Amino acid sequence: MSESQTKSQFVAVASIAAELSAVMEVAKEISLAAANAKAIAFRAGEKARGFQPITDFINDLAKDTIALVNRINEHALQLYRVTVNEQRTTDACKRFETVALLAADAAYADSLTWPLQQAQLRMHDCRREFDTHVGTLLDQLTEVMHPARAARVIAANSRIEASQAGEYLQSLQAVAESVDHAAQIIHDKVHRCRSALSLINTAAE
Repeated sequence: MSESQTKSQFVAVASIAAELSAVMEVAKEISLAAANAKAIAFRAGEKARGFQPITDFINDLAKDTIALVNRINEHALQLYRVTVNEQRTTDACKRFETVALLAADAAYADSLTWPLQQAQLRMHDCRREFDTHVGTLLDQLTEVMHPARAARVIAANSRIEASQAGEYLQSLQAVAESVDHAAQIIHDKVHRCRSALSLINTAAE
């Protein structure tokens, strides 16, 4: 693995961590919006009867997203550790190769063969582990897209139900808009995570 590839991996993993942190904050905002909507719907009574179950769906989506992002963060951390290990192993392998080349005519040059082979094996193991974590992360990021899409559908239904809420119309519509906006942010940030992963995965091939 070249030095530029290593740097791109570190940058990509760091950017993914930042994007996931932002997704977590947005998911928490959706949960807060659900709590506010529940309080408004309770005050509105019959006027917002159709809106009340929607608040539960919004809250469940927020919880699902938070749980997914927590799991993804664990794999992102493992990916960072694997990237560090891969860099160290690659550096060690390069040093062994340099020493082996310089000592080619030395009396005990053959003694370097085994440690060099071990270093190469560790390097390949790190690459396989990296590829595995990238694949897992890509699958998990796809999962996060599902609640984000569902949140946009719920936001659309929320607008319809809010239109029946009389004087509570604007308050409930504001909730629907905040959920829709948050879902779009999550979608965009997850898409950027997937793009960053795809780029480092392609560069490493």
